[in-house]
Amino acid sequence: MTVIINKQEELEALIDDDSDIIIDDDLIINCDIDIEAHIKAWNIEADNIKANNINAWDIEADNIKAWKIIAWKIKVNNIKALNIKAWDIKANNINAQNIDADNIMAEKIDYYAFCIASESLICGTIEGKRQNSLHACLDEPIEYIK
Repeated sequence: MTVIINKQEELEALIDDDSDIIIDDDLIINCDIDIEAHIKAWNIEADNIKANNINAWDIEADNIKAWKIIAWKIKVNNIKALNIKAWDIKANNINAQNIDADNIMAEKIDYYAFCIASESLICGTIEGKRQNSLHACLDEPIEYIK
């Protein structure tokens, strides 16, 4: 059964003793949230999410600010985020406007203008859509995996 949240207090009521929100189904958030908890759900649909950790199969959001994002697919049309800012991103596929993170690990990264990692950038492929798009890692060379 899909869980629908209309107020932050409704989401806060789902936090367990380990600061986790675990939903064994889809989660739809119809309000802005700013929560110090780990969110685990099959699919998350929201406008704005601020959380410590997000773990989901698919995420749709306008803006995501998180310490750690773990997802099967991160896409701006299926994650629907213009910008992703996170400490660590681990995913199979990332498709976004702009990416700014400390660590990025993904098989395939598609972005619009820039993809910058501060500490590490590990990927199979990485490609920008703009003619002068830029991807780089500040501390280490980009590591390409097969």
